[in-house]
Amino acid sequence: MVYITEDMVRRRAEHNECELFSLEEVSLHQQNIERIEHLDRWCRDLRILYLQNNLISRIENLCRLKKLEYLNLALNNVEVIENLEGCESLQKLDLTVNFVGRLSSVETLQHNIHLRELFLVGNPCTQFDGYRSYVVSCLPQLKWLDGTAVSQSERIRASQGWEEVRKQVWEQEQEYLRKRAEEKEEALRKQAGEERGSEEEKEGLDSHSPAVNKNQEDQEQGEKDFWETPCSFTPESRLEVHRHLEEKRAAKDKKKEKKPKTPRTLITADGRVMNVNEPKLDFCLTEDDEKNRIILDLAVYRHMDSSLMDVDVQPTYVRVIVKGKIFQVVLPAEVKPDSSTAQRSQTTGHLLLTMPRAEGEIKVRKAVPRPPRGSPPSRSSNSEDTKRNINVPERLEVDPSRRPVVDLTNIVPRQNAEETPVKTSATVQTRSSSHSSISEGFVDDPEVPPLIAARSLSLLRPEDAGPDRSWLIAPGEISLVQTFL
Repeated sequence: MVYITEDMVRRRAEHNECELFSLEEVSLHQQNIERIEHLDRWCRDLRILYLQNNLISRIENLCRLKKLEYLNLALNNVEVIENLEGCESLQKLDLTVNFVGRLSSVETLQHNIHLRELFLVGNPCTQFDGYRSYVVSCLPQLKWLDGTAVSQSERIRASQGWEEVRKQVWEQEQEYLRKRAEEKEEALRKQAGEERGSEEEKEGLDSHSPAVNKNQEDQEQGEKDFWETPCSFTPESRLEVHRHLEEKRAAKDKKKEKKPKTPRTLITADGRVMNVNEPKLDFCLTEDDEKNRIILDLAVYRHMDSSLMDVDVQPTYVRVIVKGKIFQVVLPAEVKPDSSTAQRSQTTGHLLLTMPRAEGEIKVRKAVPRPPRGSPPSRSSNSEDTKRNINVPERLEVDPSRRPVVDLTNIVPRQNAEETPVKTSATVQTRSSSHSSISEGFVDDPEVPPLIAARSLSLLRPEDAGPDRSWLIAPGEISLVQTFL
């Protein structure tokens, strides 16, 4: 059973920005709805309501729609005209091809003073003698009945024979109601027999009795018998046809259900890239050695929009997704993804990928064991050194014990407490004598006192040097020469 839901109404209210409180027109036709509900609370401003071609058996829950002007209930299972007194603005009512057999229910429309058009074509009441005269007499405000205008002379004739027509219609209505009661009893018996047969079938399956499997011919014969067996046109037969079609559609959908496909493996667990061609497209992969590039020509569908394609270029493979289907191919050499280009032909629709090769390929090499630090390098040549692979990179280790390290803390020698100034001066004189060999023009002036307590560290610059690239160093100084390359 299909119910009127808020989501259903909102989807039919796109023209009103999906707003319900201000909705004036809504179409809910061909939805297999069996009951009218919620519309009088959600859409108070409705002016036009389409409910044709459903399974509605009763007119209800519409009395609050004061602004409703047009109500279409054609091709439903309505048997009685009722509950429309509150629709004060109703001007047109369409009940074509329903099951209205109680013609006296038309009198309830006398309260709808603005009603101008009424359609009852295809209902059992239209077969009654005096049907049109009865309706015209009951509804003096009516201008059109079943698409035919009501003239003034016709209205006068109907009013003159009103009593006779009313009695005649009442007798035919009672006869129809008796017939209708028999149809309902027959439908109930048939439904009970079907339920009993389904229960017996379930019990047979539970008791593990041998089940009779219907083949394709039996199913076709049963389908043929269902449609060719004559039956009266009643609301029950219409519901039976609807259920039969629903069961058939459900069985068809069940056959169409496919098991979910396992996801295709694009890259294996060990990192190996697989070649995949789900869209089954022709392609051509060529290497251009002159321009050092790789070209992929993929024969994409000519009239397909480019927005349906997604290209992903990686250093070792290319992946192209065409309408959700994956095309993946491994490249013969490494390429530069950031320098690659993708072009689409306007005549053939082919996709052309141009990928320049990488300058240096990154290859995995086996790690060379590094000798522990501090161990003396082995200089003996043996047979293992002769068998060394020349392709394996060789790493050189520098012995830290042989590396000269300058200790800046010992540049100036520390004097002991026992040393006297005389010893210090002697040391200074010795050092000054050693420097005399460097500066030949140095003259020791006896009037200049020796720099005994001088412990300064002078930084000699190249621009302070003499013509012979030498510096004049005073006694007692220690110099550090910094050369600027």
